[in-house]
Amino acid sequence: MANKSNNKVAKDVKKNSKDKRHFMKDFKAELKKVTWPTPKQLFNNTAAVITIVLIIAVIVLVLDLGFEALNNKGINKLRTVVNNTTEQVNNVVVDSSNNESTNAENTSADENLTNSQSDNATENTAE
Repeated sequence: MANKSNNKVAKDVKKNSKDKRHFMKDFKAELKKVTWPTPKQLFNNTAAVITIVLIIAVIVLVLDLGFEALNNKGINKLRTVVNNTTEQVNNVVVDSSNNESTNAENTSADENLTNSQSDNATENTAE
């Protein structure tokens, strides 16, 4: 029984080595079929790729700077609007608090006047 398992392992090892050799032969055969570019074609293709990459890089740079400028102007305008709105709200709050304090002062003055008039009336009646 051990002999059968040893034979099976040996057959698998031989089969794998044959597959590897077969793969390498096929690989070499395929590489021979490849049409390799001439040095001139290689130079032209490389130059074309580099040129296209540079052109796209310049386009992306211009778009990036343009969008950044628009964004900064938009943010600055938005900040100005928000600051103006905040100042207007603060002015309204200050005005209303001034009106409330003025009203409170007027009410106090009216109460003092009323109290002094009633005191005068009481004094006049007492006399």
